[in-house]
Amino acid sequence: MCGIVGMMDLEGRREVDRALLQQMNDRQIHRGPDGSGLEVRPGLGLGHRRLAIIDLESGAQPMVSADGCTVITYNGEVYNFPQLRRELEGLGYRFRTRCDTEVILYAWKAWGPACVERLRGMFAFAIWNEDDQSLFLARDRLGIKPLYYATLEDGWFAFASELKALQLHPGLPRQLDPRALEEYFAYGYVPDPRTIYQGVFKLAPGERLLVRRGEPVRPERYWDVRFSPDAGIDEAAAREGLIDRLREAVDVRLIADVPLGAFLSGGVDSSAVVAMMAQLMDEPVDACSISFGDPKFNEVEFAREVAERCRARHRVREVDPDDFSLIDRLAGLYDEPYADSSALPTYRVCGLAREQVTVALSGDGGDENFAGYRRYRWHVYEERMRALIPGAVRRPLFGFLGRVYPKLDWAPKIFRAKSTFESLGRDSLEGYFHSVSVMGDGLRRQLYSDRFRSELQGYHAVEVLRRHDENAPHHPLLQVQYLDLKTYLPGDILTKVDRASMAHSLEVRVPILDHPLVEWAATLPPQYKLNGREGKYLFKKALEPYLPESVLYRPKMGFAVPLAAWFRGPLREKVRQSLLGPAMLDSGWFDPGFLKTMVEQHQQGLRDYSAPIWSLLMFESFLRRQ
Repeated sequence: MCGIVGMMDLEGRREVDRALLQQMNDRQIHRGPDGSGLEVRPGLGLGHRRLAIIDLESGAQPMVSADGCTVITYNGEVYNFPQLRRELEGLGYRFRTRCDTEVILYAWKAWGPACVERLRGMFAFAIWNEDDQSLFLARDRLGIKPLYYATLEDGWFAFASELKALQLHPGLPRQLDPRALEEYFAYGYVPDPRTIYQGVFKLAPGERLLVRRGEPVRPERYWDVRFSPDAGIDEAAAREGLIDRLREAVDVRLIADVPLGAFLSGGVDSSAVVAMMAQLMDEPVDACSISFGDPKFNEVEFAREVAERCRARHRVREVDPDDFSLIDRLAGLYDEPYADSSALPTYRVCGLAREQVTVALSGDGGDENFAGYRRYRWHVYEERMRALIPGAVRRPLFGFLGRVYPKLDWAPKIFRAKSTFESLGRDSLEGYFHSVSVMGDGLRRQLYSDRFRSELQGYHAVEVLRRHDENAPHHPLLQVQYLDLKTYLPGDILTKVDRASMAHSLEVRVPILDHPLVEWAATLPPQYKLNGREGKYLFKKALEPYLPESVLYRPKMGFAVPLAAWFRGPLREKVRQSLLGPAMLDSGWFDPGFLKTMVEQHQQGLRDYSAPIWSLLMFESFLRRQ
């Protein structure tokens, strides 16, 4: 795993500011502490920070082709590079290294932009072609690796693995994008391709970009997941096929010239990966877990059960459930506002893993691929209700109930129906948006100042889902799986893991997001994913020979943090100072009276505003760093 950076002159062949390029490159030293390099040519500068994983001696970058015409700077791992290398050798290419970087370099020379369609793995890279003065950038299909870019007013194009490197460029726009703010306060992250800054973008998953002077900078999609359920697939055959594909996806991710291990949360997905690793490795798996003192947030006993069954070397570190010392640091890790509080324990488990290994396998992607989130079950239920009740009746009826029913955060779940009523009063897409929102429409309307609402010019964050819904399948379960694969997975989950792991110079590999496995899972009938109330039905059935029933069929817990208690207890004053302090009030984005009401109602126990308050804390920390 590595960090990449670069600049290209779009107006001519001006001299690159080498000192600036070096500073931008070194800003990502955490992504690659093992080496650095620059390649500077007229009108071009490429930089690279290396975390050495394969071919430790000869894989330095930027890497130049034998003829000197092509240069690559690359972040990631391509697992099918041995097969591609043999194919390229058959075409006459000769290799000086054992690493996948050189394979991508010559794959580009052989196949041009279509080379990305042959790559299996996680990647973000840039290739300069001297012959036609073009710069080619690409990001992997699922968005495991990040890539930011901007076309600057001074005629330069700049890119980097992290926004913090681009922020060093004096020409980078620093004006906040009101639409990005609306999306952040709705989703808890800024979805691709937007960033928090106007004019700065993320290359979206499954996209490539060819930059030439005099041509518009316009990304192109080269891959998308297509849901085409095969109703004729036999369940027994599907179980066998799933295990075969999962085992092979894990197997190809075990190649490394450095120590390798796994995360083990005690949930189904990470346990499945460890179980496959145990079958494939000669040595015991190095697995690590985080333990919390509060049993409501603690899965470590299930992790221990899996580790014993798989004969793994298991390390557990107990984390104080009131460990909130990282709050301010998180804003620096993520560069733009990011509000998933599970980034705290994720950062800790990455630090624990790095003490013993340089590469760790994770179970990310299981919920999106096989329908593990509870919200999928609720969405399917709500869609049945929408189908039964005509919209002319349903919208006013449930819209009214949603408005008048009290918000009973303190009551047992059976009495907390307000959110369900609000969702049923909306159409399908708006209902799902409501279920995934950190702050609902009503809350955001109260939070925003008149100026902010004016600058939004009617823009609504649901448009992110509407844009992707144009390509989504029509089945209610498959629809929301697709939407999550395009938004929540890359924008939240994979961003969280990339930044937390790279902060410790740890490479994380995600076998359940192996794109052949993702494509195969998209052919499964919906009932093999959500069967009655059981999510991940086929996944769990297939794993029964490998994992304890207590792990497979227990309620989902997740990597939760006790925010509500923190904000009423040890962080009480910090919340007041941050949300009611000068950074927030002087920004002009918020209604000061509502900020105060939100804080007071939460701290008095009248409402649970923990998720909105967390997102505001993260935003305030971001503002102070501007």
